[in-house]
Amino acid sequence: MILKLKLTPGIYLVGFMGCGKSTVGRALAEELGWGFFDLDEEIENAAGCTVSEIFDARGEAAFRQMETTALRKRIANVRTGRPQVIALGGGAFSIQENFDLAFHHGITIWLDTPYDVIYRRVSAESHRPLARDPERLRHLYESRRDDYARADYRVEPRDDEPAHVVARILELPILTP
Repeated sequence: MILKLKLTPGIYLVGFMGCGKSTVGRALAEELGWGFFDLDEEIENAAGCTVSEIFDARGEAAFRQMETTALRKRIANVRTGRPQVIALGGGAFSIQENFDLAFHHGITIWLDTPYDVIYRRVSAESHRPLARDPERLRHLYESRRDDYARADYRVEPRDDEPAHVVARILELPILTP
């Protein structure tokens, strides 16, 4: 295991909405015997409402503040030595403070999923407030790619099978002695 991961055993999955962070994260955590946490789920539990409801009632800026707070709490837990896989929200890594937190407290992995796959997955879902406008969705996807590219590692899912993505992550030189 690389030193960075030994000191703070956190694997942070980043990428655009619908790229599979939560699904892959759960499968990866199970394979490693680590805890799994979805930042959006933690925010929803703390707020008592959905991400969409937070966006609609309080706006994106308020949601982003809640996201940073949730990430800080999760990192405090990682720093105690509890190994965790954490799925960040699609926009979390675009905030410099969130990037710094994740980057300096574990390993970041970008699930670089093609836009056509993303669009297929999220276009029919009503719970994603930033996916309501197809033109805005495409622009957002393109505008965040440079942010995601700052991750320690990049994995390009080749299909919709989470086990295949997990296998590709486990091939990365992060867990070997």
